[in-house]
Amino acid sequence: MKTQIDYYYRDEKILIEEIQKSVRENVAAEYIRWRKEKNMTQAELAMRAGISRSNISRFESGTYNPSLEMMVKIASALDMNIEINLIK
Repeated sequence: MKTQIDYYYRDEKILIEEIQKSVRENVAAEYIRWRKEKNMTQAELAMRAGISRSNISRFESGTYNPSLEMMVKIASALDMNIEINLIK
């Protein structure tokens, strides 16, 4: 028998997953914009970052949750810095 707490947890988990997906898509869109602004292909970015092109493609499609290490490598290859803000 499901309790009110079980439903709250499930609904909260779904909300968190939706927020994560939205953030991941927004971050990927920013990386894509910067890559294209620099007239760089995914293959060129992958080579400069030392990451496989398939991982770049998966990241840009929003289906891959990259590690912070990967994001730093990509940012460095794009001559960018990463700044993380936690806002309440």
